[in-house]
Amino acid sequence: MRQAWRVADVRAAEKALMATLPEGTLMQRAAAGLARRCALLLADAGGVYGARVLLLVGSGDNGGDALLAGARLARRGAAVSALLLWPAKAHEAGLAALRAAGGTVVTALPRVVDLVVDGIVGIGASGGLRAPGESLAARLGELRTRAGGRSPVVAVDVPSGVDVDTGAVPGAAVRADVTVTFGCLKPAHVVGPAAALCGQVELLDIGLALRGDPVLRVPDAEDVAAWWPRLGPASEKYTRGVVGIAAGSATYPGAAVLSVGGALAGPTGMVRYAGSADREVLRQHPSVIATRSVTEAGRVQAWLCGSGLGTGDEARTELRSVLAAPVPAVLDADALTLLVDGSHARDLRRDAPLVVTPHDREFARLAGEEPGPDRVASACRLAAWLNAVVLLKGDRTVVATPAGQAWVNPTGSAALATGGTGDVLGGLLGSLLAAGLAPERAAVAAAYVHGLAGRRAERDGPVTAPDVAAALRPVLAGLLG
Repeated sequence: MRQAWRVADVRAAEKALMATLPEGTLMQRAAAGLARRCALLLADAGGVYGARVLLLVGSGDNGGDALLAGARLARRGAAVSALLLWPAKAHEAGLAALRAAGGTVVTALPRVVDLVVDGIVGIGASGGLRAPGESLAARLGELRTRAGGRSPVVAVDVPSGVDVDTGAVPGAAVRADVTVTFGCLKPAHVVGPAAALCGQVELLDIGLALRGDPVLRVPDAEDVAAWWPRLGPASEKYTRGVVGIAAGSATYPGAAVLSVGGALAGPTGMVRYAGSADREVLRQHPSVIATRSVTEAGRVQAWLCGSGLGTGDEARTELRSVLAAPVPAVLDADALTLLVDGSHARDLRRDAPLVVTPHDREFARLAGEEPGPDRVASACRLAAWLNAVVLLKGDRTVVATPAGQAWVNPTGSAALATGGTGDVLGGLLGSLLAAGLAPERAAVAAAYVHGLAGRRAERDGPVTAPDVAAALRPVLAGLLG
C-alpha cells in the first residue's frame, strides 16, 4: 500500500537526513533522478543529444533541482536553456553548474522545445501561481501546440501552483505529463483536482525516513485481493454472510434492483431484500429472499439502507429498524437525508459499525458545509462527528475513520458519474461488511473494485449503472484469480 505525507513530515525527514550527509548531496540525488526520467522521455522522441530542453526556474530548491538536472542533460549533449522567473534569487550552485555544462539563460519562452521542466515552485509554496508564473503556465499549452503536442512537461516534485497538503488547485497551475517526486508521495499526487495535473507520478527514493502516520493511504490491487473474503471447503451460504438490503420502493424499484445486483457480486452467500420493490427484485434476481419490511427480513450480518427508500414515515421506520439492529450498516442517499433533521441522533448511538456514503451535496447537508478544498480533513471531521466510517464519493473517493485514518481510491472514473452507480457501490459494500470485513477495509475495497468496474464498462461506450453491476464479476475474476 502506498502512503502520502504532509509537507511538515517531509521537511522534518529532509532535515534529519541532511544532517548526516555532505552539503548538497540530497539535491544532487534528486537532480540525478530527475535527469534520468527526462532522458528516458527524450529517448522516446529521438534521443538526448541535440534535444531542446527548457527549464522553468523559480527561486527555491525546486529551481535548484531543475538547474542541476539540466546540467546533467547538457553534459549529454542536450541544448538546455533556463528561464529564470526571479533571476536574482536563482539557486547559485545550480545556475553555475548549468552554465559550466553549456546551458544558457533565456528571457522568454522559445518558440519550440522538446521537453519542459517545471521547477517554478515546490512543496513549500502556497496558493496558486502568481506573476510571472501564472502567465507561463497558461502559455505552456501554446508551446506544446507549436510542437505538435510532442513536448512533455515534467514537474519537479509537484506541478507548480497546486496545494501540496490538500490536493486543491487554488489558482493557476502547471499541467504536467510526468511528475518526479522525491522521498514519498504527497497528498496532491493522489487526491483532489491536483492529482489530475500530475500526469504519471514517479517516486524517487532519496533516503528519507518518515516518522509517524501518513496523512493518506492509497490501496493497490494486491491489498484489495488480500482483504477480499475467500471461499473455503467448509463455506456455505450462511457462513459466507447474509446481507440485508432496505432500498428502493414501488416508486423507485431500480434502486433496489441495482443495490441487490451490487450485493450479489460480492462475497456473501445470501441477500435478503426488504421493501416494496420486492416483485421487481425477484423478477431480476430470483435467488433473493424478499419481504416487505426490515422487521420481517430475518437474520442478517449487515444492512444497506437508503437509496430510493423515500423520506416519509414508512422510510423513517425502516431506517430506525436498521439502526436498531446489532450489525454493521451502510447508509446512503435517502437514509442520509433522513439523518439531517437530527431526529435519528439517538439511533446513531450504536455499538455496531456504521458506514455513510455521501456525495458532495449530501455531505454538505450532513456537515452543514461543503467538503471544501481539503476533502480528507473534511471527511475525517464528519467521521469523528458521526462516529462512522465516511466514504466521500468523487473522482478520488476518500474513506475516513473516526480515528482520523484516511484512504483515497485510485481507480475512480468519470464514467461513474451517472445515476444508479452509487446503488451498485452500496450493495457491494454491504456484502463485504456481511462477509466480516472491517468497515474501513470494506469501504476501501468496494470503492476500488467499483472504480475498476466503471473503467471496464467504459470500454464499450457510454456507461449505465447496470453496465457497472455487470462488470463487477469479470473485474473480480481478474483481481482474485
